[in-house]
Amino acid sequence: MQATGTLIVRVYTSQAQIPLEGATVVAAAPGEEGKWKLLSIQNTDSSGQICPIQIDAPALGESTSPGGLPGDGAPFALCNVWAEQPGYAMLQMENVQIFPGVETVQDMELIPLPQGLCSLQQRNAWDISAQTL
Repeated sequence: MQATGTLIVRVYTSQAQIPLEGATVVAAAPGEEGKWKLLSIQNTDSSGQICPIQIDAPALGESTSPGGLPGDGAPFALCNVWAEQPGYAMLQMENVQIFPGVETVQDMELIPLPQGLCSLQQRNAWDISAQTL
């Protein structure tokens, strides 16, 4: 039996956390045979946020191991999230953990690019380590 968790992404720039309106945010989950399953493509609003995304996650009763991998008894599902805005380096967050019945807020800070570069020429990637529960 599947449950769902919720993912909210907030995109901003600088340590002052200035929201970036109109940034493109893509969420995808590992699918069958090594392919990706597209979960959402949205643009951020004036607060730098996207609408919440409902993501399938394992039911609480199906969690059999605290440090396992998804599909292997782990208490969470995984997804990757990309954020891009012209003039900023693209940011990719890998292995974002989605827990059943929990609202996950993923903050994403985009770094301004030097003049003349595009986000496809420079990107940042962060791999989120699994929580030890």
